[in-house]
Amino acid sequence: MTVALMWEARAVPGKGEELLEWARAQELSPAPLRRETFRAPQDRVLVVTWWDAAYDADLPELPEPAGDAVTRAVHRWRFESVDATAAGD
Repeated sequence: MTVALMWEARAVPGKGEELLEWARAQELSPAPLRRETFRAPQDRVLVVTWWDAAYDADLPELPEPAGDAVTRAVHRWRFESVDATAAGD
């Protein structure tokens, strides 16, 4: 089964690049099958990791950044893959 973990944080205004670099530097052990990092307006950073694991497996997650780096607590979601298609399918 494939499980995707999503981690999303909103940086203090003007600190989006710092939060992005902080998130990119966080290592996960073991490493996920895939990891993708996104940015969005309002200094938001999103990290999605994919794992070959049961939905309720104990998986490593990115930590909370320092309290003065974000405007609110990190949002986290866990999803189970139910369908996948490749481009051109």
